[in-house]
Amino acid sequence: MSLRRIDLRGATPGSVDYRAVVPRADFDVEAAVPAVHAITEQVRTGGVEAILELGERFDGVRLDDIRVPAGATEKALAELDPAIRAGLEESVRRLRATCEAELERDAVTDLAPGARVTHRKVPVERVGLYVPGGLAPLVSSVLMNVVPAQVAGVESIALASPPQKAFGGSVHPTILAACALLGVDEVYAVGGAQAIAMFAHGTGPCRKVDLVTGPGNIWVVTAKRLLKGLVGIDSEAGPTEIAILADDTADAAYVAADLISQAEHDPLAASVLVTPSTTLADDVDAELDKQVGVTKHVDRIRTSLAGRQSGVVLVDDVAQGLDVVNAYAAEHLEIHTADAAGVAARVRNAGAVFVGPYAPVSLGDYCAGSNHVLPTAGCACHSSGLSVRAFTKSIHVVEYSREGLEEVADHVVTLAEAEDLPGHGAAVRVRFR
Repeated sequence: MSLRRIDLRGATPGSVDYRAVVPRADFDVEAAVPAVHAITEQVRTGGVEAILELGERFDGVRLDDIRVPAGATEKALAELDPAIRAGLEESVRRLRATCEAELERDAVTDLAPGARVTHRKVPVERVGLYVPGGLAPLVSSVLMNVVPAQVAGVESIALASPPQKAFGGSVHPTILAACALLGVDEVYAVGGAQAIAMFAHGTGPCRKVDLVTGPGNIWVVTAKRLLKGLVGIDSEAGPTEIAILADDTADAAYVAADLISQAEHDPLAASVLVTPSTTLADDVDAELDKQVGVTKHVDRIRTSLAGRQSGVVLVDDVAQGLDVVNAYAAEHLEIHTADAAGVAARVRNAGAVFVGPYAPVSLGDYCAGSNHVLPTAGCACHSSGLSVRAFTKSIHVVEYSREGLEEVADHVVTLAEAEDLPGHGAAVRVRFR
């Protein structure tokens, strides 16, 4: 199959809005707001019974309870394929190592004798983690959410994933096994917007959480937007996307396989190749013809690759290609060029950057040690992927002695009077009568 082509060769800097020229999939959160608002209100007022009714309507399963029974996670782990367990354990080991390396310590600043400010990092007390289970049971998302939360020091973790009709209405057993592996025993068979509402309001056996993280479909994203403020959220993640910046040194078979790997997620997934080489673009089309037909999810992949969100962007050179990918701000960006490391060092906007022919995005999905919960829809120009930092908050602790306050007392009083807030100044003066 042939990817749609966008020719930017000859475009002068500033003459083209690269971000607008490379389109994304239609993902209209605002259009989903009325329906999702009704769902979240139903959960708020109807509690567990409302969640059970919504599960029957959307997942085709009528449960007796929303919480997965005690022992179900350990049973799933005991029955897990040893090879899958080994893969999960290695993924956890690598991710935990990178999370521990990024854990921030308190920063203490002594500004003068008796004047100290401590920037203290404090973990969020309770979090709700969402793990999708629609088109695929994303067991890797269990690890990507739980491990940084645990390293951050979160004391209370609840996890929700859609009930699976094929498994009697329980959560997918591989997801349950991963929960057991990580010591998470508070698991709910609840999906979609109703899961986010359950976390935000505190429903039935699920106490209210402080923060909700994890990817999901448009219903999950819309619920996070509606309930943000009542509860903290990590991001509003849309359909997954990959951009590949490649020159004529790239292997077309590798590039095609990596474009397919993201298209496999979702018919709305974006797969974008940015290259100065028409030869490579032609070779990638030929490889797609070979590879797509032998994949398992052919229809899903073809729909994604044929969508307006996917295509080849032709540029004059790698420098212009860098301008394009920085403007596009992809969730995942691969660099397949000469001096790939040097080119990657010039990337400003990407959720994660994968350098060279042996660092495919699928490595990052499972075992690179990086986190795969990343900003989409161009949000990488201002936001970061999920990390330990997402599960911590900062508190300034201010410690001043009488002498420390006296040194700046006149400044405080002067500034307070400049803002016509004399009571602020009086609160300082009273200490030096």
